Amino acid sequence: MKVGTDGVLLGAWIEAKDSESILDIGTGCGLIALMLAQKSNARIIGIEIDESSAIQAKENVEDSKWHKRIEIINSSIQDFVKSTNEKFSLIVSNPPFFNESLKSPNPNKSLAKHADELPYSDLANSVYRLLSDDGRFYFILPYIEFQNFKNIALIEGLYISKITNVRAKENEKFKRVLAEFTKVKSPVLESEFSIRDLENQFTHEYLEITKDYYL
Repeated sequence: MKVGTDGVLLGAWIEAKDSESILDIGTGCGLIALMLAQKSNARIIGIEIDESSAIQAKENVEDSKWHKRIEIINSSIQDFVKSTNEKFSLIVSNPPFFNESLKSPNPNKSLAKHADELPYSDLANSVYRLLSDDGRFYFILPYIEFQNFKNIALIEGLYISKITNVRAKENEKFKRVLAEFTKVKSPVLESEFSIRDLENQFTHEYLEITKDYYL
């Protein structure tokens, strides 16, 4: 899968400096795993159900200077949960989110964009089981999907600790939600910003958050 704004935004937004172990659920081409390797000293595992994407992620990792700290596993998160007792200090996912919309004729794109293979309930349950007691879970979802996932996550024992609502352009409705969850209930820190201004240029806020990743 190609690099997209959602992945770049999520990877840049995450606080990973003090993390020791990171799990990237649905790593795709390995974008977020590589971004987090750049900003931490953590050992990172990227899980990817699509074989061709997992192969590409492995190639991208091997071509990077962080290849000794990143492992790519071709597996569903449901199967991975059954195969490990490890707990992670940070878990991240840029999950499939089109639950009911028309699917792409490209089966790989449908797998990446639709929640059929990774229902929100499975994602939330897997995160809870794999997250350390003081760990943090980060993800990005369309604004209209956020309420649904938030309720499911709460049932599983995951509480929102930080939210950033994102507009694609100033004066437009919120399009995405960046969220941090933990196992401990705490006051929620909420903020917002826009990716582009009224002249369709990247805003200062977006450039600031992504400055370490764009050439």
